[in-house]
Amino acid sequence: MGWRNIYSSMVRFKYLEGDTVAEEITFKSRDELTAYIVNEVVNTTEALEILGCSRQNLNDLVKRGVLTPIKELPRDRLFYKADVLKRKEQAEQRKKQ
Repeated sequence: MGWRNIYSSMVRFKYLEGDTVAEEITFKSRDELTAYIVNEVVNTTEALEILGCSRQNLNDLVKRGVLTPIKELPRDRLFYKADVLKRKEQAEQRKKQ
């Protein structure tokens, strides 16, 4: 994951999967970047609400590598919302089987 031109009018963000770029997003303004973060990033509490699980279960998912936080803070983690929703869908599919 990397940032370029963070202080210019355009911010480029590369999301890396292994050694390849999976997605490249360009933000034309700080407001666009902020909107992206608000809409696409969730904290631990939001992830718990989406998944309908306990904090202990979420910690276990992280420990096993099922969910990977994009940032770890002293008392919180940040996750891509899409990753959390994908995990929820996988759990729902298992329940149907």
